[in-house]
Amino acid sequence: MTKAELISVIAEEAGITKASASKALASYVGVVARELKKNGKLGLVGFGTFSVVKRKAREGRNPQTGKAIKIPAKKVVKFKPGKELSDKVK
Repeated sequence: MTKAELISVIAEEAGITKASASKALASYVGVVARELKKNGKLGLVGFGTFSVVKRKAREGRNPQTGKAIKIPAKKVVKFKPGKELSDKVK
């Protein structure tokens, strides 16, 4: 599903315009990003938990040449689904 398709579905199911659905989605993404940057964790009961984890620096390989390269340390976002979401997907 693309972002445009998601906006259309949200608008249809909530009975709002696509413009309002787009603003709501943009707001949600912005709030999640700010909260992860500020506190490193965001939990939505029944949906799941977003968290920021640190990846250590490591050595990798260039797939074209096979030459060893250094991959720097960085922070990445991790998502762990909640029980309700897991049960709905099964």
